[in-house]
Amino acid sequence: MSASTTASGSGAIPEAAPSSLCAREPHVPADRLVAEMVPPPRFDSVRFDTYIPDPDRPSQTDAVRVLAGFAAGLGGPPPGTAGRRGFLGLGRRPAKVPAGPRGVYLDGGYGVGKTHLLASLWHATPAEPSLKAFGTFVELTNLVGALGFQQTVRTLGGHRLLCIDEFELDDPGDTVLVSSLLGRLVESGVALAATSNTLPGKLGEGRFASVDFLREIQGLSAHFRSLRIDGEDYRHRGLPEAPAPYSDEQVTKAAYATPGASLDDFPQLLGHLARVHPSRYGALTDGVEAVCLTDVQPVPDQSTALRLVVLADRLYDREVPVVASGMPFDGLFSEEMLNGGYRKKYFRAISRLTALARDAGPLVSG
Repeated sequence: MSASTTASGSGAIPEAAPSSLCAREPHVPADRLVAEMVPPPRFDSVRFDTYIPDPDRPSQTDAVRVLAGFAAGLGGPPPGTAGRRGFLGLGRRPAKVPAGPRGVYLDGGYGVGKTHLLASLWHATPAEPSLKAFGTFVELTNLVGALGFQQTVRTLGGHRLLCIDEFELDDPGDTVLVSSLLGRLVESGVALAATSNTLPGKLGEGRFASVDFLREIQGLSAHFRSLRIDGEDYRHRGLPEAPAPYSDEQVTKAAYATPGASLDDFPQLLGHLARVHPSRYGALTDGVEAVCLTDVQPVPDQSTALRLVVLADRLYDREVPVVASGMPFDGLFSEEMLNGGYRKKYFRAISRLTALARDAGPLVSG
């Protein structure tokens, strides 16, 4: 029987047993952090013309038009060598910052396509990939931790564009750090684009998020134009409800029958995530073609929940299907969590895990 046998077949399973995420302890060098600051694989092929605006939400069409114009405006001469001013940043004057807003902030709820539009902006900007950077707020703070503040300024200061997805307004210390970094990059002529979540206790979206974002980045607010993107979670538009969990036997069979699959007990995986820095969760899933989980149950605390959110993001970015037994993914987080300051993160994780569970359907036998 070939290794391509699927769980729906009745033949023998492949000889190789599935791997375990709990057995992996990846180490990620700093140069990989820089090289990987590009849109995730799921967004490799997205463009402005692949974004389908909701005809009942004109703000979506407006956002595409404004962002396309913003990208076109970044075509002229690069900011120069301002970000590469020699060793320790000495020897050259800062570049003159072009007039007008050098940043756009995409304001909207989860699942309205903000990341699609942010990645489309990255692709549409007429510059070499090495002069554009794309990453989440967490990935950016990890880069600063790996390289140091000054080296990060030198590394990104010669870029044409920096895109930051999910700016973490709920961490005051990191917000100040990144705000200071962005100030230095703006001085070098780098254009900025960002999306964000909301502050703890701020349960509103839209104007709440925009006002909080512009306040928290302090002196940078004049450099940003806010674009409101209204709409419902596109992953739920006309799509069926999340599939019911499978049995442990079905999950195990799918893991053995799917080349490159991993198989883990969910509570044990949560424990393992506590021992791996979230900056390494992408590397944790390198080469994994499907994640199979048994005994999915509610997460016990907020720290564990936030780690699971990061893992869900990395799996979604890489389009890794998830086969699970236990409880449905919409029961992962308590009502207290879903009503708290991190609600947008938790709802995003539920939405993304639900999408990955639907993707996993063909891997599972009846």
